[in-house]
Amino acid sequence: MNITDVLRRLENQIRYGTIAAVDHQAARCTVSTGGLSVPNLPWLAQRAGSSLDWDPPTVGEQCILFSPSGEPALGVAMVGLYSQERPAPSNSATVRRRTYPDGAVIDYDHDSHTLSATLPDGGKARIVATGGLYVVGPIIHEGDYTQTGNQSITGTVTVSEDVIAGGISQVNHRHPGDSGGTTGAPQ
Repeated sequence: MNITDVLRRLENQIRYGTIAAVDHQAARCTVSTGGLSVPNLPWLAQRAGSSLDWDPPTVGEQCILFSPSGEPALGVAMVGLYSQERPAPSNSATVRRRTYPDGAVIDYDHDSHTLSATLPDGGKARIVATGGLYVVGPIIHEGDYTQTGNQSITGTVTVSEDVIAGGISQVNHRHPGDSGGTTGAPQ
């Protein structure tokens, strides 16, 4: 190995680059760095063991190409560098934020102990828990509510307008009185 090859390998060990293409099926990307285009590289995931993460890089995202042998074709792309085109989504020391291209945002603020998810217009949330869902704490719900299945309540039910059961209004329900005629509405 001559000195020119040694210098080339040394220069190629750590290089800044940009994701030029992503092959989602193969979980590989192409990195553009200093005039080189290096295809078929794996990217660094947070987990790839018995727990797995899938969060592919985006074309145009900055990265660092690590090539321990100095051969870029044997390198690994580490993504996650902020840039002017893709700045940090928060500047808080207490918020962990994840933003998505459609406008969805998931935050956890460890100072206020608040988890929030904001979905774009028309967004849906689905939880499948065949063993049940257990919520501790008060629930505030805005909007219509539809339930399929039985409901058992321990405690008081307070309704501000009316309860209709079997088509019969609790507020406007009348029935024949004991001495004939019809009773008045409940009070």
